[in-house]
Amino acid sequence: MKLLITAALAVVGLMAASIGLVVMLIIDSDAAAAEMTDGGGGLRNVPAEFRPWILKADAACPEAEMTPALLASQLWAESKFKTSREEATSVAGALGPAQFTSPTWAMWGIDADDNGQASPWDIGDAVMAQGRFMCSLLKQAKASGYGGDPRALALAGYNAGWGAVEQYRGVPPKSFADGETYGYVIEILADLPRFQGPGLLQISGSGTGPDALRKASTRAGTPYAWGGGGPEGPSTGFCDGVNGYLNGKCSASVTVGFDCSSLVQYAYWPKTKLPRVASEQYGATSDRAVSRDALQPGDLLFWSHGGSGSIYHVAIYAGDGQVLHAPRTGRVVEVQPLDRAMPAKDFFAATRP
Repeated sequence: MKLLITAALAVVGLMAASIGLVVMLIIDSDAAAAEMTDGGGGLRNVPAEFRPWILKADAACPEAEMTPALLASQLWAESKFKTSREEATSVAGALGPAQFTSPTWAMWGIDADDNGQASPWDIGDAVMAQGRFMCSLLKQAKASGYGGDPRALALAGYNAGWGAVEQYRGVPPKSFADGETYGYVIEILADLPRFQGPGLLQISGSGTGPDALRKASTRAGTPYAWGGGGPEGPSTGFCDGVNGYLNGKCSASVTVGFDCSSLVQYAYWPKTKLPRVASEQYGATSDRAVSRDALQPGDLLFWSHGGSGSIYHVAIYAGDGQVLHAPRTGRVVEVQPLDRAMPAKDFFAATRP
């Protein structure tokens, strides 16, 4: 069976109810210029050069409302993924694919692609700055106490400034700025289905295991961070003298992500509150052991250097001989064949939470 996700997104009706607006989904005739069915990770119809940065920006934001499709739809509204100075300079002086003004870029722009300069014209720099700005606005929107969809409030803040959202205690009405902000919010949220693509797995059925696998699969592409992550989502980790290092530097302390056991904990929480580390997760579920020929989606698999006291890795069974896991520093949450996820000789046990 081919491993592809089928994720239906009923976003237009939800958005209309959330911000009290009537929505018409209008597809621009120029959409074909950006359409690439590159799938995976919950994203589609995005140029290849934007895709990794969108996924990275999404993974760096702990706010649940942030998704790759939201960032992609916003980029489409801002610039149609254009990167030339002729096509991506607005009459108001906003620059680049994410349309930053100079003052806003000074606040959010950094050299994310490590090419020696922070530029709103560099795709990596622009998308990562867009992600950080939107992440901050989403957090602000949820803390504001204003009604409506936090995504709508955040988008309005990106377009018009948070002061306009405060002025109207919500998305500014059509009478504000000739309806520019109002239309901007409508367009982006209505276009989400165009960019919401398949993830990594086709997950059918319901119940504790499939539900946990389904939840974990939404974090595909999230970086590995030793000691990072938990029930609320990804976070920075730490180095312990042995783990968390990449090229001689402590990668975990500056990487927002999961390690193997925090991904499992996140997937099952709050319905099943598993402990934080792999060995304890085995201890909490070992009374429900499963043989390899009876594995079901959502079952936990453990690898050990010798016995239950030396368990060093845990993964989630994804069906068809595949696992979903956070492998190690320098990698991301991904699907791999069970027999290649870790050394086959180290496979220890499987359990069913």
